Amino acid sequence: MFEEIELNPNKLVQYLKKTSSDFTKNDIIKFIQENNIKMVNFRYVGGDGRLKKLNFIINSKKHLDSILSAGERVDGSSLFPYISASSSDLYVIPRYRSAFVDPFAEFPTIDLMCSFYTSEGKPLESSPEYIIKKAHNALKEQTGFTLEAMGELEYYLFSEVDTIYPILEQRGYHESHPFSKWGAIRKEAMKAISEIGGKIKYGHAEVGNIINNNIQMVQHEIEFLPVPIEDAADQILLAKWAIREIAYKHHLEISFAPKIIVGHAGSGLHIHSRLVKDGKNMMVDGNKLSDVAKKLIAGYLLLAPSLTAFGNTVPTSFLRLVPHQEAPTSICWGDRNRSVLIRVPLSGHGVDEMIKDANPQEIIEHQEYINSQTVELRSPDGSANAHQLLAGMTVAALFGLENPDSIDVANKLYVNVDASSLKHLKQLPKSCYEAAEMLLKDREIYERNSVFPPGMIDKIAADLKAFNDKDLSERMFGNADALKNIVDRYIHCG
Repeated sequence: MFEEIELNPNKLVQYLKKTSSDFTKNDIIKFIQENNIKMVNFRYVGGDGRLKKLNFIINSKKHLDSILSAGERVDGSSLFPYISASSSDLYVIPRYRSAFVDPFAEFPTIDLMCSFYTSEGKPLESSPEYIIKKAHNALKEQTGFTLEAMGELEYYLFSEVDTIYPILEQRGYHESHPFSKWGAIRKEAMKAISEIGGKIKYGHAEVGNIINNNIQMVQHEIEFLPVPIEDAADQILLAKWAIREIAYKHHLEISFAPKIIVGHAGSGLHIHSRLVKDGKNMMVDGNKLSDVAKKLIAGYLLLAPSLTAFGNTVPTSFLRLVPHQEAPTSICWGDRNRSVLIRVPLSGHGVDEMIKDANPQEIIEHQEYINSQTVELRSPDGSANAHQLLAGMTVAALFGLENPDSIDVANKLYVNVDASSLKHLKQLPKSCYEAAEMLLKDREIYERNSVFPPGMIDKIAADLKAFNDKDLSERMFGNADALKNIVDRYIHCG
């Protein structure tokens, strides 16, 4: 436990000397009393996938205890489009393990993520956090595996052109200051995200550098560490909030949109995942990818077309998913191959020898770590509804593990060349409309174990079809003004 507390940037963890998973109501009250906290914020995710907030000024210890014990009522019909106004009262109940000090509040404030409950005190079947919980519970109960995931969050930051050490278009990958711009914003965001509970792996400048009409647009990425699937979804939402807050503080604009300008690198939300059992990464068998991993990959491949309904939710998503770029279109997988839909990255095997070679003076003491092997789903983008996407991926994981043909599927869809050159491979949808059709086709799988309510599937599909974006790329080909208008319309999606 000491190792989880030592150097942990969450201020409550440091003060209380316990991990966040062990936080109790009395712990939070103690921290508030002893650290002059003036306000409590409840945060929760609405039906639109965005983070919401409810403010409480602390009037007394009794009042504080009541807030933390009983939560508060909210209008569900204003938060979820499929809840009737005639029976819309819901409760939001705080999850103590999510508590953090708000780094952006005007005065000392504690924030907590919340879960939704009905007037009868039961979890709201369609609430984002409960959908993931249901999906994960089904996976754990039927396989014994836990699914862990983490996102690669890419975004663009806009500012006036800096003529000193000017940026080079499409040459930003891992560039450092002064040739890379606004790394200070990324680092400030990383600090804030870590303090509110985000488990960050690293951050860096990304490839996308764009200059257009005296505006420079520079791309950055923050990548996370694997955590249980429920936490991974919250982590993405909180990180987006923190990045936007910091950019706004500096009078800058950022965007997680899948396309900023057609012809330039888009922003993805790649999701890495792994199956774990009894503290062991089940994705490897010795030095090889395990059959468990291949079944997981097969599940993702088989449901890839319908997963776009959760991971690619605006028309400009399909201006990013085009052939002959790093964004995938062909349904296949491969090792360290960035043209495929699912990439198997390096796992860190043999790192002891590399460390020894780079540092011959070091006495290497071998330590046992959980193997880092994951598989990376490369199709989602910043428009994704993170909770729906990760719940859908969990459903796909279970589907792959239970499907008797999964190993054959994985073997047939493995490629080690540029995937866009293989004409026989099935393709991802080309529009929100097609994604909706694929979701409706696979709906029975997502509705198993009561994970996705039928009304929710209907609403998601209807919203996607309402874009009327079938054959959008073909209709707008060569029309720069029309393309710019549609990109601008969804610049702040997600």
